[in-house]
Amino acid sequence: MTVKREIPLDTVFSALADPTRRQILKMLLEDDMAVTDVAEPFDVSLAAISKHLGVLSRAGLISQERRGRVIWCKLEPGAMKNASIWMQGFGQFEPVDLDAFENFLETELSDEPPSD
Repeated sequence: MTVKREIPLDTVFSALADPTRRQILKMLLEDDMAVTDVAEPFDVSLAAISKHLGVLSRAGLISQERRGRVIWCKLEPGAMKNASIWMQGFGQFEPVDLDAFENFLETELSDEPPSD
């Protein structure tokens, strides 16, 4: 039995504070990606992207898996649950429906116009 450790909120919010890391999370929302594919659209070194991925991984927002010689990254949306619960405590935020949020982002990131 695997016991998941509780990620401190500071770690999650710190990981989300960087725009490059937020963009990486958006990219991973569409599908798992190899590290080299994650790095492609950014004008920084592969080493810099690897550091960003390390931050996201330590925050529990992504997982990484070696498949052969390639390291794949996968979004772990459940990791934002505690942050969402914390924000709801202020009463200004509605509960986050992660499925609806994912559908919204898929629509926003889609190249095709929405069908009515």
